Amino acid sequence: MPDKRKKAARSSQVAGLQLADYRTQVHFATAQYEPYLMNGKPHPGLFWRNISHDAATGTGLFLIKFEPGAASAPHVHHGYEEFVILDGELTDSDGARYAAGDCVSLKPGSSHHSVSHTGCIALVFARGALEVEAATPSALRNSEKEQ
Repeated sequence: MPDKRKKAARSSQVAGLQLADYRTQVHFATAQYEPYLMNGKPHPGLFWRNISHDAATGTGLFLIKFEPGAASAPHVHHGYEEFVILDGELTDSDGARYAAGDCVSLKPGSSHHSVSHTGCIALVFARGALEVEAATPSALRNSEKEQ
């Protein structure tokens, strides 16, 4: 074992901590999801499981679950938003469709909303806050049906 790893292992043992003390492990299919809050209120049809997301910085990893027909509110990202679709499908406001296995990166300044007609679960890594815009999710679902 290289010296750096030996030293790190010793310092963890000295502190009485093991690797398990640093680990969060969840499976997307069996995770306990909670209502996803936007502007402090539950967002209809969206649920999440925080893994390492820090609300103060807007940075970290989380699972998000869209119920069938659910749509996110329009929002602007102040940092990168990157996600992997784990199950189901998601359609972005510009018509881009993402299916299980797709990996997506949206640059800072991107503005969008998403809808899932069939439901989906995505693993999201956010690198900065998002700002919610004005349109309502029900209006978004109706506009998606018209396209």
